[in-house]
Amino acid sequence: MDEIFTKKIRAAAIAGWWTLLIAYCILLIQWFAYLLIMAAQPAGMLCLWGGGITWPEIRAIWLWAMVAYKLGVGMMLFVVIWLTLWARQLTKK
Repeated sequence: MDEIFTKKIRAAAIAGWWTLLIAYCILLIQWFAYLLIMAAQPAGMLCLWGGGITWPEIRAIWLWAMVAYKLGVGMMLFVVIWLTLWARQLTKK
């Protein structure tokens, strides 16, 4: 029973690390999109966001969304580190 549980914890830790890698790749792609869109400021983007919005508002909303995403990924990082350390301790026993 302990060996099966240890394997499941280790598999969860590995899945968590892959999830973090994918999350940071998404963040990197999103950051490049932000840089490109804010530099070009296409008129179609204002249409997508709706009438009456300005570029400073879009910039502020986008940056706050990135902060929220980073906080979520950061919390997930702590869980994955804890799972990794726990799996390591279980294999030592």
